[in-house]
Amino acid sequence: MPSLLVDGHPIAYAEAGAGEPLILVHGTLGDQRSFVPQMEAFGAAFHVMALSMRHCWPGQWQDGGDFTIARHVADVAGFIRALGQGPVRLLGHSRGGHIAFRVAEQHPELVRALILAEPGGELDESLGGAPASGAQAASFAAAAALIGASEVEKGLTLFAEYTGGPGAWDRRPEDRRAQARENARTLLGQVHEQRRPYSRAAAEALRLPTLLLGGDRSQPQFATILDALQAVLPQAQRVTIAQATHNLNLDNPADFNQAVLAFLMAG
Repeated sequence: MPSLLVDGHPIAYAEAGAGEPLILVHGTLGDQRSFVPQMEAFGAAFHVMALSMRHCWPGQWQDGGDFTIARHVADVAGFIRALGQGPVRLLGHSRGGHIAFRVAEQHPELVRALILAEPGGELDESLGGAPASGAQAASFAAAAALIGASEVEKGLTLFAEYTGGPGAWDRRPEDRRAQARENARTLLGQVHEQRRPYSRAAAEALRLPTLLLGGDRSQPQFATILDALQAVLPQAQRVTIAQATHNLNLDNPADFNQAVLAFLMAG
């Protein structure tokens, strides 16, 4: 399995294809395997690399490990620099979408096009968010507490229901549940990740082509974020993926892949 050394830590990744780089960043409880249905399709046009973020499979969680948004933003930026191929196309899903947003915000010279698939997080008051809402952080903390108490299935069930609604964990295929179990303890670190809400100023500063993707069956908090970002991003396009929940790249990979490739080829 290939990896690149970033700040003394190996960032493992899966890859396919050749040509200009396309970097994929997974969400909470995921890893490079979260993008298996994308690799062949994207690899036909790009050198696609799906990262496993620090401490995620095939790595191992270490209590006290650095699992902040800032650390993972630095890792993605360092990975892009280590490639040495100039600005890249960057896709992030869920928490990975938040990371991708921050990479583009803080390192605009590294990103030429941005794809945000239901980016996770919350909105600040400048984008219509409730002051100090913290609903997501509270839900994640409750799930992490269960996992820390060795009630892993209960914790993962609670987390899945926040992102996918009642019964989401039971509906999830076993291979995806197994992947979540293998990354479950990373949620213990994520509750301290210090994720800032999205702001109007940060979004308006992203002056690059941006594709926003959402599932037509997702929980309403994700559409709220997409609505707010679409209204202020200078070069935003938006596509809704049919028959898809928050895991839209897995629920309907054909439409997801087509939307991403159409956006990238048009640029």
